[in-house]
Amino acid sequence: MKTLRIGTFNLFQFVEPPYSWYEKESSFSKGRWAKKSTWIKEQILDMNCDIIGFQEVFSKDALEKLVKELGFEYFITVDNAKVDKEDPTVFISTTVALASKYPIVEIQKVFVDKDSILKHDFEGDFAFSRTPIKALIELPNKQNITAYVNHFKSNRMNELEYSFTKNHSLQEKKDKTKNALEQNISKSLKQRLCETSSLFYDFKKTNTPIISMSDLNDKEFSLTIEALTNEAYHDEGKEDLYILQDVYDLENKKIYNPHPEQKEIKRTPTSYFEGRGNVLDYIFVSNEFDKKEKNAIGKINSYEVFNKHLNNNPHGTLLESDHAQVVCEIEIY
Repeated sequence: MKTLRIGTFNLFQFVEPPYSWYEKESSFSKGRWAKKSTWIKEQILDMNCDIIGFQEVFSKDALEKLVKELGFEYFITVDNAKVDKEDPTVFISTTVALASKYPIVEIQKVFVDKDSILKHDFEGDFAFSRTPIKALIELPNKQNITAYVNHFKSNRMNELEYSFTKNHSLQEKKDKTKNALEQNISKSLKQRLCETSSLFYDFKKTNTPIISMSDLNDKEFSLTIEALTNEAYHDEGKEDLYILQDVYDLENKKIYNPHPEQKEIKRTPTSYFEGRGNVLDYIFVSNEFDKKEKNAIGKINSYEVFNKHLNNNPHGTLLESDHAQVVCEIEIY
């Protein structure tokens, strides 16, 4: 085994007819469902992955059948999409899923970190908006890795949230959001911070290399990413110490025919809202995949965004997806 290809794929309302999503009128005809399924298959073949994390999964049996036809022998979910009590043909929640060409040898539960919930002054009973997947996968070289699939709380109400750059410090991010969190102006952000904090402490307990495939529902350089990956977010006495890294930051980026005034490479968005592109979909890896680390077991060869379907319509279509897919290739030592 020389390379491992990992992908994350938000399927956008993956609901097999005659079922509907959220309301009775939102459903696919058999013909439109066939078109959507065909596009998803073609996209997966183009991605050419060994492991894929999926979001917005309603019809898990249909997805399992689809990926197994493409050579993914192993497929898991850890939750069922919920249906309306008054109409069991209408789904009211989504799940995540994991497909692998290599054996999934163990599925583990991710527990809520109660201290983090208290720290964020979360009101009411806390639960993940979608139950995360945590799975132990055995690679052909007998190396075990732990794969997570996540889909964090979305900002459906367009609440007050913030955009940061790489020049903002963690403390600046905390200061900027402090008011909104304390006054519950950004409830979605508070939910995400509780979710990502719980994941952070689960990462800390994991004794194998980690790969996390996420629809973060938050932007690049966000406070959410700090809570997911940075020890300093949780311990104010520490300097920045990232236990997971964005694979985008670990890839050797190449510039072809750069403009003389170009300052940096602009990252490709994975989703659009009101015409503005954002990076919402990520693959994070533990430091064993950073070639600069002494205990590295591999390195990131490439980072790719599969976004051709968004070129003509940035907001996507139901027959395809409203997200781009992200893939990274890891060279295993």
